[in-house]
Amino acid sequence: MEVKKILLLLGHPDKSGMCGLLADAYEAGAREAGHHVDRLNIGEMQFDPILHRGYRAAQELEPDLVRFQELIRAVDHFVVVYPVWWVGMPAILKGLFDRAWLPGSAFRYIRTKTGVRTIFWHRMFRGKTARIIMTSGTHPILVRFLPGNVNAQLKWGILWFAGFRVRTDWFGPAEDVHEPRKKRWIERVKYLGRRAI
Repeated sequence: MEVKKILLLLGHPDKSGMCGLLADAYEAGAREAGHHVDRLNIGEMQFDPILHRGYRAAQELEPDLVRFQELIRAVDHFVVVYPVWWVGMPAILKGLFDRAWLPGSAFRYIRTKTGVRTIFWHRMFRGKTARIIMTSGTHPILVRFLPGNVNAQLKWGILWFAGFRVRTDWFGPAEDVHEPRKKRWIERVKYLGRRAI
């Protein structure tokens, strides 16, 4: 099996819950299989998640954001573990991508010879893969009946847009989980880690 470089991002600000357990399981499985794993816990990162002037003005990146960009460029596989809150990702996780997923770092718009931006873009992470691991307090089947796609923003609008091929696992309801079910979830995620998928 090919050894891969993996970046594991825990997108829950508190690493002591179910998302933390699943991130731990993925990391343990990947390391057991000999993969190289870098891990970031968003709750330990220091950065301003607000893009104060949008993209009209450059906002200096804090060291943790620069490191995030460097790790993303170096990896084969990117794993994001996060809880679904109000049919989306936690604000701090969205803020990480708002601040660090910039033109020239994750994608680049294609311009005409006169400098006019076209509708096309260069996906700078083509050839890389990603895995989204989500938890929710509501059963995933029920959430699927809500308008829109809970996973669309991260899967399509952020990762696919930059070139990643993305797969998703969704676990729920993640509160008061019976031990046998929790064990099955952890084993599933550990398996994904061993395979680096």
